[in-house]
Amino acid sequence: MTQHTKATHANKSVLRTRAAVLAVGLGGSLALGTGVALAATPQSDVFAVASAGSLEKSIQAQAKAQAEAAQKDKKQDKKQDEKHGKKKAAKKADKRDKGHGKAKRADRSKRTPLNASSWIAPVGDAPLSAPFAAGGDRWAHGHSGQDFAVSVGTSVKAVHGGTVIKAGPNGGGDGPAYGNAIVIKHKGHTYTQYAHLSKIKVNVGQTVDRGQAIGLSGNTGNSSGPHLHFEVRTGPNYGSGIEPLGFLRGHGAHVG
Repeated sequence: MTQHTKATHANKSVLRTRAAVLAVGLGGSLALGTGVALAATPQSDVFAVASAGSLEKSIQAQAKAQAEAAQKDKKQDKKQDEKHGKKKAAKKADKRDKGHGKAKRADRSKRTPLNASSWIAPVGDAPLSAPFAAGGDRWAHGHSGQDFAVSVGTSVKAVHGGTVIKAGPNGGGDGPAYGNAIVIKHKGHTYTQYAHLSKIKVNVGQTVDRGQAIGLSGNTGNSSGPHLHFEVRTGPNYGSGIEPLGFLRGHGAHVG
């Protein structure tokens, strides 16, 4: 072998060695960066280049997958933020509505005309006749209520909300002198009676509102003429009556 030939072979060996070392270094670095195991034994220049190409493709694929995953996470985070924002807005609106409702209730509580605590007269501005505690032959122990001079068929109204506890002839149980009568129980141990009626429009146990028509005035029972006999009582039965006009006026009713 000539000197020139030896030199040529030596140069090729050096080149192959350098290529193998380069492939080994590249393969080791790529394996460490991507977790892909690759044998570092130099077999040929073609094997080293092919291995490097495969690793590069693997890295690119993994990078793409990571980018897609990051994009997906970003979308999910956006959805969560939107959902959280909607919930927060709904809570805020609900709180605002509740506050608005409280303000409305507060406004209503300031209204005094004809509120639930006021009372009314049983037959409006009807003329007054026989007063409470009046004496005479017609009453054995004095007059137990206040009479209103109204004609037969005048609408009689509940002076305040309550529950009907007596309704019918014979004074609803208080005696025949009252004729057809009604007794209503109100809050605060207060009762009202409506007597000498020509018609009764309510039943025992029925709840009535202030101003509700409960019957028609008449001339039944021990009566000298058409009128309404009205009582305010501290109990449900006869004998517990108190002066009715002062009571009604003290509770906001315009009477007489």
